[in-house]
Amino acid sequence: MSSWLGGLGSGLGQSLGQVGGSLSSFTGQISNFTKDILLESAEEVGDAASELHVSNSRLQELETSYATQKSEHERLRRINAELEEKLEAAEIQIKQQSVEYRTLLQQKEVEISHLKARQSSLQEEVQKLQHSSQAATSSSFTDAAVLPVTTAATTTTSSSFLHRSSAVHQGFHGDEVDLSDVLWSQQEINRLSNEVHRLEADVAHWRRVAQASKLPGVDGNGDQGEVLKMQRTIKELREEMAREVDEHQHELAALQDAQRQKMAEISKRHREELAEYEERIEELEEQLQCEGGNVVQKSTTVQDSKLQELQSTIQSLQEEAELQRKEYRDLLARLEEAEHHKAKIEREKEEANAENAELLQNYSRLQKSVNELQDRVQEQEGKSMLKAQHDNEIQALKKALAGAEKEMARLRSLSESGPTEEVEHADILELNTIIETLRKEKEEMEKEKLALVERLTLAKERHKAEESKGAVELSQEISDLKSQLDRREEALKQAHLDIETLSNELEELDKQNQEATQHLIAVKDQMSLQKTQAEAEEARLQSDLSSSLDQRRTLQLELEAQGEKLSQSAFSLNELHMAKQQLETTVKELREKLCKSQDLGRELRQESSDLKRAFQERETELIALREEISHSGEKGNELEGHRKVLEAKDKEIQDLRTELAEMKTSFERAVSEDFELKIENRKLKEESTQALDKIDSLERQIQDNQASLSRMSLEKDTRIEALKLEKSQLESELSQTEKQLSDQTKQYQQTIDELTRARSMDASALQTEHERMVKLNQEKDLTIAELRREIEQMVSDHKDTSEMLDITVAGQNQLTELLQEKDAFAETLKAQAVEMQQELESSVLRVTQECDSLRRSVEEKDKQLGAMKEENSHLKEEIDRLRDQQSRPQLSSEPRTLDIITELETEVNQLKAARDQLEEEVQALRTVSEEQQATALQSQHSLQMLQSELEQARTRHEQSSLNYERLISAKDEEIALLQSEVEGLSTQGQSQIQSVDILQEDKTQSLNGENGNEKHDLSKVEIEKLVKGIREKETEINQLNEKNLSLTKQLDQLVVSQNELGKLSQMVLQKDLEIQALHARVSGGHGQDVMFLQQQLQAYAVEREQVLAVLNEKTRENSQLRSDYHRIMDIVAAKEAALLKLQQENQRLSTMSDPSGSQEMFRETIQNLSRIIREKDIEIDALTQKCQTLVSVLQASGASDSVSGGSGGVSSNQFEELLQERDTLKQQVKKMEEWKQQVITTVRNMQHESAQLQEELLRLQGQVSADSDCSSKLSVDYARLIQSYEQKEKKLGLLNQELALVQQSISQLSSTKDVLLGKLGSVKQSPEVSAAIATQAFDPPNLKGAALPGQDESLHQELQAMQRTLAEKESMIRTLQENNHRLSNSASLSESEQRSHAEELKQARDKQESLQRSLREKDLLIKTKGDQLSQVSENLRNRENDNEVLKQAVTNLKERALILELDVKKLKEENEAIAGKVREKETEFRALQETNMQVSLLLREREFQFSAVNEKAIAMEKMLKDKEQGKSGELNQLLNEVRSMQDKAVLFQQERDQVMMALKQKQMETSALQSELQHTRDKEQRLKQEVERLRNHLIEIEDSYTREALAAEDREGELRRRVTLLEERLASSSNAVESASQQASLQVESLQEQLNGAVRQRDEALIQLRASQDQVNQYAVSLSNLQMVLEQFQQEEKAMYSAELEKHKREKEQWRNKAENLEDQAAALQINLDEANAALESASRLTDQLDLKEEQIEDLKKQVDVRQEMLEEAQRKLMNLLNTTEGKVDKVLMKNLYLGYFHTPQNKRSEVLRLMGNVLGLDRDEVGELLQEEGKTGVTGWVSSWLGGRAVQSVPNTPQRPTQAQNLNSSFSEMFVKFLEVESTPARPAPKLPVYDIKPLSAPPPGRSTASTPASGVSGPGKRTGDSNPFLAPRSAAVPLLNTTSAGSTAGAGGHLLMKPISDALPTFTPVPVSAEASGGAVLKDLLKQ
Repeated sequence: MSSWLGGLGSGLGQSLGQVGGSLSSFTGQISNFTKDILLESAEEVGDAASELHVSNSRLQELETSYATQKSEHERLRRINAELEEKLEAAEIQIKQQSVEYRTLLQQKEVEISHLKARQSSLQEEVQKLQHSSQAATSSSFTDAAVLPVTTAATTTTSSSFLHRSSAVHQGFHGDEVDLSDVLWSQQEINRLSNEVHRLEADVAHWRRVAQASKLPGVDGNGDQGEVLKMQRTIKELREEMAREVDEHQHELAALQDAQRQKMAEISKRHREELAEYEERIEELEEQLQCEGGNVVQKSTTVQDSKLQELQSTIQSLQEEAELQRKEYRDLLARLEEAEHHKAKIEREKEEANAENAELLQNYSRLQKSVNELQDRVQEQEGKSMLKAQHDNEIQALKKALAGAEKEMARLRSLSESGPTEEVEHADILELNTIIETLRKEKEEMEKEKLALVERLTLAKERHKAEESKGAVELSQEISDLKSQLDRREEALKQAHLDIETLSNELEELDKQNQEATQHLIAVKDQMSLQKTQAEAEEARLQSDLSSSLDQRRTLQLELEAQGEKLSQSAFSLNELHMAKQQLETTVKELREKLCKSQDLGRELRQESSDLKRAFQERETELIALREEISHSGEKGNELEGHRKVLEAKDKEIQDLRTELAEMKTSFERAVSEDFELKIENRKLKEESTQALDKIDSLERQIQDNQASLSRMSLEKDTRIEALKLEKSQLESELSQTEKQLSDQTKQYQQTIDELTRARSMDASALQTEHERMVKLNQEKDLTIAELRREIEQMVSDHKDTSEMLDITVAGQNQLTELLQEKDAFAETLKAQAVEMQQELESSVLRVTQECDSLRRSVEEKDKQLGAMKEENSHLKEEIDRLRDQQSRPQLSSEPRTLDIITELETEVNQLKAARDQLEEEVQALRTVSEEQQATALQSQHSLQMLQSELEQARTRHEQSSLNYERLISAKDEEIALLQSEVEGLSTQGQSQIQSVDILQEDKTQSLNGENGNEKHDLSKVEIEKLVKGIREKETEINQLNEKNLSLTKQLDQLVVSQNELGKLSQMVLQKDLEIQALHARVSGGHGQDVMFLQQQLQAYAVEREQVLAVLNEKTRENSQLRSDYHRIMDIVAAKEAALLKLQQENQRLSTMSDPSGSQEMFRETIQNLSRIIREKDIEIDALTQKCQTLVSVLQASGASDSVSGGSGGVSSNQFEELLQERDTLKQQVKKMEEWKQQVITTVRNMQHESAQLQEELLRLQGQVSADSDCSSKLSVDYARLIQSYEQKEKKLGLLNQELALVQQSISQLSSTKDVLLGKLGSVKQSPEVSAAIATQAFDPPNLKGAALPGQDESLHQELQAMQRTLAEKESMIRTLQENNHRLSNSASLSESEQRSHAEELKQARDKQESLQRSLREKDLLIKTKGDQLSQVSENLRNRENDNEVLKQAVTNLKERALILELDVKKLKEENEAIAGKVREKETEFRALQETNMQVSLLLREREFQFSAVNEKAIAMEKMLKDKEQGKSGELNQLLNEVRSMQDKAVLFQQERDQVMMALKQKQMETSALQSELQHTRDKEQRLKQEVERLRNHLIEIEDSYTREALAAEDREGELRRRVTLLEERLASSSNAVESASQQASLQVESLQEQLNGAVRQRDEALIQLRASQDQVNQYAVSLSNLQMVLEQFQQEEKAMYSAELEKHKREKEQWRNKAENLEDQAAALQINLDEANAALESASRLTDQLDLKEEQIEDLKKQVDVRQEMLEEAQRKLMNLLNTTEGKVDKVLMKNLYLGYFHTPQNKRSEVLRLMGNVLGLDRDEVGELLQEEGKTGVTGWVSSWLGGRAVQSVPNTPQRPTQAQNLNSSFSEMFVKFLEVESTPARPAPKLPVYDIKPLSAPPPGRSTASTPASGVSGPGKRTGDSNPFLAPRSAAVPLLNTTSAGSTAGAGGHLLMKPISDALPTFTPVPVSAEASGGAVLKDLLKQ
């Protein structure tokens, strides 16, 4: 079932992958469609014919895309049907599995009920044992016993624990049958199996204790406190365990309920949202259908709104999905925590169970020791009666007690010194019990002694009474008594002898006790060692168990994660499906809109043509009034309005195309993401299937192990129950007999002889019992050894499972690493894509800016054209006015005036025609400019795309080269071998036959099952071969990379060819301009030549449009090549990823290949499958090499379909047969008994492992086939690209030929131009001027172009081309202006000649059009053939893929059949093993029957002893009666007879028992031999049947392989035949293509000849024209003669008309003068226009310079701001200095003033004091008062007061006067300046002016100057030069700012503005710091100078 399910899962995965692939291909097509429309949005064509051509091509493309979508839709339908069938099959399987699971559940419930029943019985037995032990201890002990308390406590705790554990899980049967119930039942079974294990351990412990207790003399006792403590701790631990288990179960249930509720809510929400979205989509579709095609803009807006709504809904869905993921992760984290907690609790529970088991073992040992002591007490009761009279025995007992106490002390010291172990406790307890029993025996003997004394006294009293009765009888009685006394004395002697023997026996017992204690110590040591080993093993097993549990948890987590990923992928698939439907609807709507827009365009074209006709009619009516002219102007306005409407429609179409392109790009991204998701889904599916298989195998193993353990425990429990029942019966019987014996011994104490005999009988019975117990011990040893073997088997199985789990975990780790690497690679790719998008956007912005500038220039030129047209209309109006004036006098004039009027009308018509032609040419030029802009944009986009693709290809190539160089450098020799293998592909059939032989050999090897090491080597060789195959794929990928590089080079060459085509188109444009110039020159002289040349111009314009159409087709082909290149690069990337994955899987396989015996079968299967894979790879490579040459094969498809269908039918029938066989095998297996399930589970595990390996190999095969498919696709794409490249080269050659023809025609036209220029020599100057103007106009754009250094050369070339077109347009405008001027003067030729020329031109045009049509038809044929080829190649690929899939299915079915056969063999072997185990069980059952027989014999012996005792009692009664009667002799005889009879009966009974035992043994042996004989016969029959079946199977396999080999050879022959046919067809098609090319070249040559003939005809027509001109001249002469004759007749009339003629001539001359003046004015205007253009260019230059200047000004402003900030900071600092220095006096200045005061004479000292007062800020009045006081008091007063206490200090900082405190705001320097101003102008008050406004003063008074200068001069040098004086800082312009360089720095020292002195314009008075070297005197001097 599991393998079939795995196959179904893989099939479902493949079908889902196909669905994803179809979706990806569909999305890719839509994205390509949108891209093409985006690219074609730039290819808008102005002409109607070109638009029709483009629209037809687009319609064809749309039809092809529609056909592909239809085919994909059908394929998706098929896939959907297949998936539905698979779903039904899966549902059927799920139903079957549910039925199986229900049956399993019922079985598990039955097992649980059995286990519960067993548990209850065990608990009852435990309670019985407790009661019995309590009863025994209460009967045997009178003191406060030690044991009963402990045992009761332990039993109660155990029973309570058992009840709790059973009560934990109630309500099982009431639950529904669900997965949770299955899990719960599994947990219940696990718990019950753990309890069974614990009980088995107890049984083993009791057996060990029983063996130990058989040894004599083992006694002991234990401590009570430790046991009580252990019991309490166990109780507490159990209660805690129960509590925690309950809590965790509640938590788990709550978590599960919450998770279920959340999942249900989320699914409901998702379904509701999906339903809402579907309803919305239906509503939107209905709205679209209702609205239809009313307005295109409305539909686009609705689509935009729909798209926005859908995007918003998608975003909301994504957010909800993220929230759900977060919640799910939180739940998973909680579950993991709960599981960890549960694991901890389980470990604690196991520890508590272990402790409980140990305590139970101790309890069982104590119980055994109690029972043994009871037996010993019963044995020694008979002996103790005799020991009551002897004190020696009591002393010996005391000595024994002392020795026992010593031993106890020694044991206690050992227990305290050594490790406190459980065995020592048991020994101590046994010793304590022995001592207590000895004390009790002593007490009982004393009691018996007292009873004997009392009896003696009673006998004495009776004796006295008898003496008093009669003296007669005394003599007789005395004699009797003497005889009795003699006897008693003899008996006493015998008793003394017995006592001596007993003492000897006691000594021997003591010796034995010592030996037993020594043996006990040795056994204790051994047990301690065994216990340590067992503990180590338990720890190891627990660690293994914990690791396996952890691994299972990790597997479950990974399964859950994979389930999440699967659900996410399903959601994403649904979303993609919805998006696909939406896109289909949008595509349909866009198609409808396109059709409508095309209809509208046709209608508009028709309207435009009608309007053009109307416009021409209105222009013919220009002879009429100006109202009609205005009317025609209004029509022109209407035409312009229509043109605007057309432009708006074009814009809408462009917007639609851009939207389609965006949809394409988004769809491509979706395709790439879907492809990645597909790959990830496949990986996840494979991993999930593997993990599921592994988990299923583990669960089955666990279930089987549990079932086997439960069976074993059931059997053991049944045995134990039977033994316990028998034991309890025997114990009850023994207790009854012992009671009876004790009663009899109490009644008959007087008869000592009989008691001794009874003692001897009891000793013999004890010996028999001892022998029986020894036998029992031997049997128990055997059972223990068997149990140990089973435990070892279980341990080995556990090791195997743990190894398998380790291998699976390693594989999953490697897979997670792979996924991480893939994620990192995807992130790097995304980052690269983002960078490329940014670069593209920047380049597009640049190009758009340049295109905008060019459009502006074109608009300016259009404006100039409009101005010129207006001037032309003015001229025409003036001509009409002249005609009106001339027509008025013509009514009465001669016919000569009529001729003049006709001439003028013809001139007007010519001017009209010229104007129409000019307008048409302007429109053509506009269309050409737009086309060129579109081509420029396309070329830019293509260049950018190619650059990005090249960069991506380089990066990928570098990465791949780095990855592969390591492998290639190490494995060059292997590559050479692989190349030789590739060359020898012709030997495929031999390799297949060899593979068949190899497979047969492998089968024989697997059947034999030998040579494990050789198989391991084979697996290594196989892995090496797989590595070689991978390297072959790497070499193929390298070749493909080289092909990709060559393709990129070819693409670069195509780009170069595109540049060449652009140059050729520029050449064509230049030639057109030359033709137009020639036309202008010729039109000056001859109007008919002008018309002729204009017609030729139109023809060449049509040719140019055709060339441009060809160029557009080339660009489209280039875009197709680019898309192919993209696809190839994607395939290469996918192949690289697949290679990496294969390498990692090979590494994993190499790590997995360990030499364990379980994996040898899998290695063999891997070898077989790898050989098959190699053969398939060789076939695939051969097919790919052949299919490169295949082009059009569709005939063999039917045959291949039939073949594939037949093979599929056969495979399905085989598969059904195999399923039926498997079902029958399942039924047979179910019929087996329960004990066979363990073997079945092992078989299933092996099956699962083989299925996993098979799936891995299938996955490898799929990857290899995918690689081969990719390589074949790449080769086909490469061939197609080469073909398209060759076709393009041919087309380029044809274009070159056409260009050569055009150049020849141009050269012929230039020759005609030279001929015509001979006549028009005077007109040569004007074109030169126009050429000069054109060059002038052309120069500045060149300059501008040169000013763009950072752009690419391609952009430069395109800009230059646009600028050339602009210059050419300007030259055209000038030439047209000149033509207008000349046309006003020229009018001569007749209309007949013009008609002839027009007819010739029409013929030439018709020929050219026919040639172009033929060329277009050929191109269309080539395109259709190419599409057919691509379709055929795609069909071929699909057929090949189907064939490969069918082959893989056939191989898979064969492998499954082999696996099923192997499984059947394994099942048979396991059946045999089970049969062997059944035989072993039968032998065990026989042994149990024998033990039963022995027990029954023992029972009979006991019954016989009981009857013997009864007979003894009867005989004793008789003896007593005879004794009373006096018959003692008879009594003795009777006793002797009874003894002899008893001995004989015992002998007879023993003989009978022996005979019975021998008989039963013989019967058992005979039955065993018969069963063995029957088994051997069955085995022989089975072996014969299997041998025959294997022979038949081998013969069938050989036949099938031979058939397959023959079929393969037939297929090879057919394929070779097809290849030859295809080669022949290819050759024929190539010949046909060559012949067609030759015919085309011949047609081209014929067309060239026709063209030459047309040129000759034109030359002849020119000659005829000249002859006709001569004739015209002759006719003119004849006409003049006739006119002379007429003049003679009409001289009078002439005289009349002469005056009028003179008047008209004068008027004409005046008009001519006016026309000349107008022409001069026009020339002047032209000059002005040129000057204005030059001025505009200079203005543009000036604006550029102004921009530069403005930038400089902004930089300077920034610098000024920086300097301003610096200035402000300097001002702030100076203000701070001012604030700090205000109110402070300069020391040096005060010193100078002080010294000056004393140096001045006394007459002038008052002035010095005034100066000082001014300096200190005193008013004049205060200074005057001070001077008056000075005059009164003298100088010494204030000087002394001033210097009074401060002679030591230097100069005071601030004077301490209140008047000065008010003037603290003004600085000292300001005051000094004020003082100087006051002194210079004493009349005025001191004005508060800044320093810069102070004018230089006149010379100061001599006293002051002489007083101050010397002082300063003295004080200056005295000061140190290094210190700066902040107080000597005067505010003068002479001191520079921040000048710290030199001492003598003057005003203009600094060069910077800030370093210059402050000018007068700045009205500031800021504090300025002075340099360090400047002294105070210099500063004062500067101030005085200013």
